[in-house]
Amino acid sequence: MESAQESAIKVMNQDFIKLDKLDGTGTNFNHWKDKLMFFLTALKVAYILNPNLPEIPAPAEGEFEEVTKQRQKREEDEIICRGHILNTLSDSYYDMFQGVRNPREIWDAIEQVYTTQKQGTDKFLIKKYFEFKLADSFSLMDQIHNLQVIVSKLKDYGVEVSESFQVGAIIAKLPPLWNDYQKKLLHTSETLTLSNVLKHLRIEEEARILQKLEVDNAP
Repeated sequence: MESAQESAIKVMNQDFIKLDKLDGTGTNFNHWKDKLMFFLTALKVAYILNPNLPEIPAPAEGEFEEVTKQRQKREEDEIICRGHILNTLSDSYYDMFQGVRNPREIWDAIEQVYTTQKQGTDKFLIKKYFEFKLADSFSLMDQIHNLQVIVSKLKDYGVEVSESFQVGAIIAKLPPLWNDYQKKLLHTSETLTLSNVLKHLRIEEEARILQKLEVDNAP
């Protein structure tokens, strides 16, 4: 039977395993959690994090050797599980949790830290999204990309911004020089999806840049 250590070596040698470190802000918590749980499952030690994991009972008569092996395996799996959790933490998180010996306590504590951070961060990001303004003095598509980054971060915190809302928000946030084009989009009979409204805006911005170059270079 393959040991946990042998499983660990085999899994670590597979190129498809890419473990991101949990950053000090916890903003990548969901990605980190999913990847690490997959990794620990492949190592057959994820069961250590089960909050309902039963204690190994005292050995009955004639079971001493078997129970000793079970206890030894449990201890080895706990060490492996704890080590991999700590190895995927940023320096700030590592310093915070290195003194905790039980891997399940580390796991629960990190979730608690993330939940506490989330309570304030998601509200801040929502406020940032609503207050985001598109300016005439910068590339429109670059600014919209920054707006979509906020949407992506909100999704990490479990806050979904519907596609129709994103489309409406982008149109509503268009800068003053785009007022005429904004009216055109608002009155179009076309069903605007996020992808095609971005396509329309990209084409329009490129046309405006080309037109400006022609005017600037005119004799």
